[in-house]
Amino acid sequence: MLDNKVCFTGHRNQKLPWGFNENDRRFRLTRKETKSVIKNCIKDGKRYFITGMALGFDMMCAEIVLEFKKRYSDIFLECAIPCKGQEKLWDLEQQLRYKNILNKADKIRCIYNHYENGCMQERNRYMVNSSSLVIALFNGKEGGTKKTLEYASKQKKEIIVIVPQI
Repeated sequence: MLDNKVCFTGHRNQKLPWGFNENDRRFRLTRKETKSVIKNCIKDGKRYFITGMALGFDMMCAEIVLEFKKRYSDIFLECAIPCKGQEKLWDLEQQLRYKNILNKADKIRCIYNHYENGCMQERNRYMVNSSSLVIALFNGKEGGTKKTLEYASKQKKEIIVIVPQI
């Protein structure tokens, strides 16, 4: 039953024009657009959301889904993490944010017990294969998001691309 499942893919903070500054106007505009896209998905009957829990777009989407869970009790959030300890090199604020999301998630799927080469890509393939729709924050540049979108396209998944505000 993939019809009601959505996954997220997008750039990490380091590749976004606002970096970690969530007070930046561009971040706020991109977040507002993303929230609108997710709200439209919910209106269309999507109820199951999968995030890869990377810094940046993934965690922003998880937090938006958690906001909607307060209004819609049937919303389900799955965190698909590539490996245990994904967050261990992040700063303390981001680690706390990560753990807060995991504590509120309905399901946590850990792809590998420890970091292995390719675990991020394996996580991305899992999310795409488990979904009918991929929502992406994509600036057109090379990297994991582009590869995930190429894979999703080959799998004939519906894709919504949000372009970061610049």
